[in-house]
Amino acid sequence: MGNTLFIVWRESVEGILVVGILYAWLKAHPEGARGMRYLWGGVAAGLGLAGLLALAMLGVYSSLDGEALDYFQLGMMLVAAGLITQMVFWMRKHGRALKNELEAGLERAAGEANWIGVSVIAALAVGRESAETVIFLYGNGMGQQGMAFAQFLGAAVLGFVLALLTFWLLVKGGRTLSWKNFFRISETLLLLLAAGLLVGGVEKMIGYDWIPALADPVWDSSFLLDDNATVGNLVATLTGYRAHPALTLVLVYAAYWALVLGWPRVRQQAA
Repeated sequence: MGNTLFIVWRESVEGILVVGILYAWLKAHPEGARGMRYLWGGVAAGLGLAGLLALAMLGVYSSLDGEALDYFQLGMMLVAAGLITQMVFWMRKHGRALKNELEAGLERAAGEANWIGVSVIAALAVGRESAETVIFLYGNGMGQQGMAFAQFLGAAVLGFVLALLTFWLLVKGGRTLSWKNFFRISETLLLLLAAGLLVGGVEKMIGYDWIPALADPVWDSSFLLDDNATVGNLVATLTGYRAHPALTLVLVYAAYWALVLGWPRVRQQAA
């Protein structure tokens, strides 16, 4: 439930930010008044595309069983881990210029009286965030039966409400809750979640005998934090922690963080 709430909260804040940028630009320009309905039409289209993706994934889920379903869920866990990591890197690279890029696109659309272009910009921006949310949630266990639908829905609604509150606080400004701090903290949590999904996927592959465990377990830290207990299980889901990890899991986890922490330096040196 906690990870569902976090994913919906983080992605909703980002989606609301994009819509807020588009809305503010149209509101500030006299010619932008005509584009308002196209903006909301684009937002609706983006949400609709994400809804179709969710239905398609649920359709695939309901049509599979046994090993095929297990493999599909494994694939979604790995895809979600990869997309989360890619999204964090993308935001680090384009986050500062995002407002300028969106406003430039709106200015071109308004200058050419191409209000359909406003809808396309909104649909692509909102659709991207919404589709990512669907994939992240599924990869994190939406398709499994560990959480009742009512719990999932409640966590998703609460996450969206918290996103609205967070956006309002961020707009108000402040040293403690600034956009810079928000993205820095949430990016760290997202990378931890991606690491947890990756570890879960590798753990499944060890269980399928696709890859060796090498040594199992390497240590036993259950006396400090048991990943079968309530708190330990939440930490394990959000970070990839294991009380009895196989050596392969430790190596994969270390390699992931080496890549995440080292890749910006590699790119900087290459540039």
